Amino acid sequence: MEKKYVLLYPKATEKTSRMIETENKLVFIVSDKSTRAEIKREFEEKYGVKVSEVNVNRNVQGKKVAYIKLEEPGRASELAMKLKIL
Repeated sequence: MEKKYVLLYPKATEKTSRMIETENKLVFIVSDKSTRAEIKREFEEKYGVKVSEVNVNRNVQGKKVAYIKLEEPGRASELAMKLKIL
């Protein structure tokens, strides 16, 4: 059975950096066929952080983007530094 990859890579822009600092959110490009529940489950398993909310939309290039809000305040900036996007 083939493993399905849900989280592809984090998105790092000025706007996402601001979201990390002010809203405690991380932004990831995700698989086209992934659901909110799959995104939440994989993120929690991979990074060991509780997720409070996942919003998903498509960007101009047609890629699926997930906005992942974390429960613990300040945790997004710690994780962003670990991922080297801040």
